[in-house]
Amino acid sequence: MIAVRHLILALAAAGAMALAADAKAEPAAAPPATLPGAALYQARCGTCHSLDANRIGPAHRGVFGRKAGSATGYSYSPALKASGIIWNAANLDQWLQGPQKLVRGTKMYLVVPGASDRAAIIEYLRAASGK
Repeated sequence: MIAVRHLILALAAAGAMALAADAKAEPAAAPPATLPGAALYQARCGTCHSLDANRIGPAHRGVFGRKAGSATGYSYSPALKASGIIWNAANLDQWLQGPQKLVRGTKMYLVVPGASDRAAIIEYLRAASGK
């Protein structure tokens, strides 16, 4: 019985030391929800999109570096699938200024007119993509 207690205490101590070591490691990056673009994303994009689930529009987590029209489980327009776009900050900015101007025939019509709003949303998507 005493040996079991010592084993339990030793395991608890080892766990506490591991937690302390993790606490001294580099602080984790701010979760995307804490970025200024999170609220803008929710207000401007959240009706049709989410980071992790396809809705009216496709899920956005991992959009940076992803080929347009390729997220699993979403039915894209033929125009977007054929566009050849690999999403980055520059073409996302163009997209948010006028999706139909960038890819005629796409399903998306929403425009984000303010440059600072677009930049904040793009930074939020970049962080949510781990980039």
